[in-house]
Amino acid sequence: MNRTRRVLPILAAILAAGIGGYWLGHHGLGTPELMTTTGAARTNVPGPSGPVIYYRDPDGRPFYSLEPKQTPDGRPYRAVLASEDISFDLKAATAMPSPPAGRRILYYRNPMGLPDTSPVPKKDWMGMEYIPVYEGEERDDGKTVKVSLDKVQRSGVRTEAVEARVIVRPVRAVGTVMHDESRLTIVTMRSDGYIEELFVNRTGQHVHAGDPLFRVYSPEIISAQIDLRVAGGAEQRLRNLGVPESHVREVRAGKNPMSLVWPSPATGDVIEKRVINGQRVKAGDELYRIADHSLLWAIADVAEIDLSAIKVGTRATVTVRAYVAQPVEGEVTFIYPELRAETRTARVRIELPNPDGRLKIDMYADVVFQTGANEQPTVAVPANAVIDSGTRQIVLVVKGEGRFEPRVVKLGRRGDGYVEVLDGVNRGEEVVTAATFLIDAESNLKAALQAFTQPEALK
Repeated sequence: MNRTRRVLPILAAILAAGIGGYWLGHHGLGTPELMTTTGAARTNVPGPSGPVIYYRDPDGRPFYSLEPKQTPDGRPYRAVLASEDISFDLKAATAMPSPPAGRRILYYRNPMGLPDTSPVPKKDWMGMEYIPVYEGEERDDGKTVKVSLDKVQRSGVRTEAVEARVIVRPVRAVGTVMHDESRLTIVTMRSDGYIEELFVNRTGQHVHAGDPLFRVYSPEIISAQIDLRVAGGAEQRLRNLGVPESHVREVRAGKNPMSLVWPSPATGDVIEKRVINGQRVKAGDELYRIADHSLLWAIADVAEIDLSAIKVGTRATVTVRAYVAQPVEGEVTFIYPELRAETRTARVRIELPNPDGRLKIDMYADVVFQTGANEQPTVAVPANAVIDSGTRQIVLVVKGEGRFEPRVVKLGRRGDGYVEVLDGVNRGEEVVTAATFLIDAESNLKAALQAFTQPEALK
């Protein structure tokens, strides 16, 4: 009874201000009878009118909805009309700034990212103004994070469109320059003989195919020449002895030279010389070894983990210490089938052009394989757009007007500052490439606050 005496003067003052119905209903300070009595005391007071502004919790708790809604126990939220919403009237009275032309405020969201919205302007418990959400802006679906546009500009946020690219990943290895085994030639005779004169008498001398190497006397070759002249039919025997065709034609023409000039069978450099003037040579002896250095090999030792990226045909850049500024482009021609157990590396053969002869045998080489250069373009994002937590990788997809969506991606190959995306983003989407950790921090804060307040929302 005492409480009623104290409240009635207050109610009278509120009713005189014309806001009693709202205040009583929102603060639960009157009974239906009291509300009826006070309402009857006023004359010409119309009932609630106007459009539905929002719906509020029937128990007066600070839960609101822009659409009809029910409590967890099935009771409907109460509709609040324009005429009975004091905040609606106060907003007009306080001359709040008008929204941008052509855009209507849908609702106001919590400034700290909490899952709490209001259909009218309000402040949180710290006095921070709720942020207006305009028509056309996407509602927060729990997947996006909102960053103010001025903060985006101040933080230097940069973005880049997702495109299809050829991912070239450099694989580095070390190697050694070697002879091309297919360009080595050994000079030998198929019969015994005596060297009468040497025309090529120095190691390293360059020869061309057909150039004279030495003059030799061979009794077996002379015997075959005599048989050809006297009885005929010995021509094939001369060829079997490896006699040059020019000498065979000379014998067939009626001549009988007692010695013959042995021509070089290939073009290249004499890398080994094992014959001197007057030497007796036997059939099968190695007299010269000639190497063609116009093409060479580089044998690179590639780590086991990188082998899957290298294939026959992969381009490689080879740099030797003597010509650091003049790298040579080559191509992988063979991957040796065995692995070296001591170093866990495999040998990879690269064919190198050497027209000017600057590459030398046994030179140390730094090799960079351009893996993936022959592959088809694939969806890729800049490597600095990926936030890697160790257990998962995400990129921040731009949704417009300061909204960003953290999206988990599945990554593939890396190279040239880009990384292949197997799943998670599509070509044409835009991702953040700079200041990613700022937005990621905002996203983590929002997730933490939502997790913190979730038990309250479920009550």
